[in-house]
Amino acid sequence: MSHPAREREGPAPRPRGRGALFALLGFLALACAGFAGLGIWQVQRLAWKRDLIERVEARVHAPPAPAPGPREWPRIGAAAHEYLRVRLDGRYLDGRDTRVQAVTELGPGFWLLTPLRTREGSVVLVNRGFVPPDWRGAKAPRGETQVVGLLRLSEPGGGFLRRNDPARGRWYSRDVRAIAAARGLDPQRVAPYFVDAERAPGAAAAAPPVGGLTVVRFRNNHLSYAVTWFVLAAMAAAAAYVLRDERRRRARTR
Repeated sequence: MSHPAREREGPAPRPRGRGALFALLGFLALACAGFAGLGIWQVQRLAWKRDLIERVEARVHAPPAPAPGPREWPRIGAAAHEYLRVRLDGRYLDGRDTRVQAVTELGPGFWLLTPLRTREGSVVLVNRGFVPPDWRGAKAPRGETQVVGLLRLSEPGGGFLRRNDPARGRWYSRDVRAIAAARGLDPQRVAPYFVDAERAPGAAAAAPPVGGLTVVRFRNNHLSYAVTWFVLAAMAAAAAYVLRDERRRRARTR
């Protein structure tokens, strides 16, 4: 008696949606790891920013040091020099003032920059302070002058979404190299930084140019960013846990 041929048994078919579930779990795992990594990076940035703020605060209130000379110029950088309190001794160069557009706590107006030739023969641009738009004040002090202020790095390119226009005398940033060229100064002898002068002792509070208006402020949102990334990582982990638990519950009820 013949028997019908038995069909070969193949592998049990996968439940529908199982592959998609695994893919979703993998995506959530990657998302959790990525969000956690970003959170850790923001914590590291927070430590760096706090250290920077502490160093700058120490510089701003330290006794003034001699301004870096030509030998130090190639090494000028934000990490070691920005907002360093310095002292300059020399003479202002008359007739070479530059007005740079500014908005301060005193309102809109200009920064008044004047080159100062030091005793060693180099030239440093000094931001003597804020002047209102209609100011027609006196020239820079004559004779030997001492300036105390904060070292600032050059601001090339422009500002306020506008580019500097030296030909028309329109300046929107304190671009040391461009200002020096426009004023006929030897670029090899001009420092790659400028100095925000402090208000002279005994000077009237509102007498232009008003120095000492440098805003030393750093945005420090790294803690909130870190919390956000860690919350997103926790949400991704929670979603993965819920999906996995739901899959196990359904498998037990079959």
